[in-house]
Amino acid sequence: MFGLTEEQISDFGMTFGVGAFMLFMLFIIGEIAWKAKAGRTGTIVLFFVLSFGMVGFIAKTILEKLWKM
Repeated sequence: MFGLTEEQISDFGMTFGVGAFMLFMLFIIGEIAWKAKAGRTGTIVLFFVLSFGMVGFIAKTILEKLWKM
């Protein structure tokens, strides 16, 4: 498709597609904190707890790039 291999398309989707989805999830977490009137501490806790899985995914991606896997 458009001269790209399946591997290139999947790599693009995993980097930019999932990255865009993560930014959208951060927006949703902020919206939840705002509607719940969580305050500063509650907002920090919400962002830390709900985005902890994203940190693992980002770390995995960075390690793969560093180790050239």
